[in-house]
Amino acid sequence: MISISANIPVNTALMDSPPSKDLVAETKAAAAAKALKDATATPLRQTKEPEGVKVTISGAALLAASAAKKSNSDIEESGLPDNIQQALKMIRKIKEQIAEKQQELQAVMADKSLSPEEARIKISNLQGALSTLQASLVTAQTSLAKSMKGLSGPDALKAGSLAMA
Repeated sequence: MISISANIPVNTALMDSPPSKDLVAETKAAAAAKALKDATATPLRQTKEPEGVKVTISGAALLAASAAKKSNSDIEESGLPDNIQQALKMIRKIKEQIAEKQQELQAVMADKSLSPEEARIKISNLQGALSTLQASLVTAQTSLAKSMKGLSGPDALKAGSLAMA
């Protein structure tokens, strides 16, 4: 029988040994420092305001809106259905616009500095606007009347009194 054996010297220099714990900590610290450097070296993306419309409401507009809410507070507190409340608010708004146009018409008629032709044109325009507003008022009142058909007696009376105010 033949026996073959080999004597292989072990070269420890060629074998990879696990890194020491200090080397692992140093590698992690170096990686963290590099990441921090990269994060601070690259500029942050500029934040851009979203595109759109910017609305600024004046103090006078806020006061007018507040006054409108106060003037319609009785309608909102009435407990009537929303469609009837909307019709009542629309009727009030149209009545206010009619009153404004009538005041403008009276001012034009009283203005003696206008030539007869200028006065006639302005009066004609205001009368046309008044006619349109009055037709809108009739339409809103008809809509209110149709909506009120399903109301109880007290609610119908309440809606009618609010429409007259």
